Amino acid sequence: MGPFITFEGGEGCGKSTQSRLLLKKLEQQNIPVVLTHEPGGTSLGTEIRKLLKRKRGSSIAPQAELFLFAASRVQLVAELIRPALEETKVVICDRFTDSTLVYQGYGRGLDLTTVETVNNMATGNLKPDLTILLDMSPEQGLARKQSLKDRFELEDLSFHHRVREGYLKMAAAEPDCWLLIDASLPEEKIAEIIWDRVSTLLLPSL
Repeated sequence: MGPFITFEGGEGCGKSTQSRLLLKKLEQQNIPVVLTHEPGGTSLGTEIRKLLKRKRGSSIAPQAELFLFAASRVQLVAELIRPALEETKVVICDRFTDSTLVYQGYGRGLDLTTVETVNNMATGNLKPDLTILLDMSPEQGLARKQSLKDRFELEDLSFHHRVREGYLKMAAAEPDCWLLIDASLPEEKIAEIIWDRVSTLLLPSL
């Protein structure tokens, strides 16, 4: 199985930018790699993403939201992530199960054990080898957004603070599996910190 690396963090923290930079770095090293994202990454996931992200006519019960994310994840793991890992490719995923724990669990208030159970069913107990958390205050992250585009970005600050609190608790509980980075650092410095850690996962390949 190839290494499985996920990026996590609140709105505007730079996950998408850093995941693309890591992709480029691995490609430069001629290491087979796949980059994907949640929700989405498949035809089904793309349709579910539209439902989850749109601003108008989008009242969704927290439990329904949980299962929509899970449905997208089932398809992504079966169609893309697990096959790529079995081909010993590095898989980078912009958000994964930890996003559901913090957004639907800590943010929406759903029972954390229930969320974990749904996550495990959706992934077949697949866990990342490394989770990179780009940490930033909600005020800073939302200020980076040129326009608020989706339901989650439009939530009040208390929601985003609960999300951040959840992330920090999870990272503190499993420091060997998480890489916590100050997302306000320069982009190049963040990429350097990420590569230093990721390269240790790839020593046989480098």
